[in-house]
Amino acid sequence: MGIKSKVNTLIGVIFDKNARYRFLANRGRKKDVPAEEFVKIRYRIDMGKELDLENPVTYTEKLQWLKLYDHRPEYTTMVDKYGVKEYVSKKIGEKYVIPLLGVWEKVDDIDFNSLPERFVLKTTHDSGGIVICKDKSKLDIHAAKRKLSYFMKRNYYDCNREWPYKNVKHRIIAEEYMEDSRQGELRDYKFFTFGGEPKVLYIAQGRGKGEPTVADFFDMDYNHLPFTIDHDMAPVPPEKPQCFEEMKELAAKLSAGTPQLRVDFYEVDGKVYFGEMTFFHCSGLAPFRPEAWDKKFGDWVVLPEKRI
Repeated sequence: MGIKSKVNTLIGVIFDKNARYRFLANRGRKKDVPAEEFVKIRYRIDMGKELDLENPVTYTEKLQWLKLYDHRPEYTTMVDKYGVKEYVSKKIGEKYVIPLLGVWEKVDDIDFNSLPERFVLKTTHDSGGIVICKDKSKLDIHAAKRKLSYFMKRNYYDCNREWPYKNVKHRIIAEEYMEDSRQGELRDYKFFTFGGEPKVLYIAQGRGKGEPTVADFFDMDYNHLPFTIDHDMAPVPPEKPQCFEEMKELAAKLSAGTPQLRVDFYEVDGKVYFGEMTFFHCSGLAPFRPEAWDKKFGDWVVLPEKRI
């Protein structure tokens, strides 16, 4: 975050009660607020309207309902960046799992000397705790430890009440650094699945390259869809991935038995690697543009019986 963004955030926190609530919530400072009350407040702040939990219709509404009432033990493993490796290996095969270089329970236990010149460090229990090292000789180890330490202390569940993260063990893993030689980046392909059926693909570009992030949506015939959520569309839509059909099949296998799930993959030099599984895209707190697509996605979600 640049200095201008930090200043704007500070001004918002001081003078805007909604910005202040969001700021504190994102740092886990609202963890004592009951879950149902919390999601209603966050939905009103971020979406600009009241949340209907009795008769949820849109996708973003149904995601809030699922946070509160769809609690299955396996969800914890599915979002655990360490535990999910074995889970995915059993479901679709070990060849799709990015190789593990190490796992630690404390930041100070990370053995940087044992790591190769390029690697990725991730906290296993949340979103955002990541350090990408492309050249170990230039890595600021102190800054990397400081960032990881911050995320190790955070319970991601407290930020948005995404239940699958509540009981994930806090650890740090190191993975092999991956990059597609043709694109010069690790582009991820996010499949939105509904009842185990992939229906929409989301492709973001520009992350980590010092450029504005752009994102596009496609149907399962790779037709470009006329909406967006959290980023503007790319001036030129990305080309169809080589392994599109393979990724669709894998997404269906991994999402089987779930009301809805986002399954992410990477394509690296013609090979598919599993990225992560996410139950709540943008935590269900980012408006669709145009809004009608929120309802369309919502129609695809069949809510299960409450499991608390």
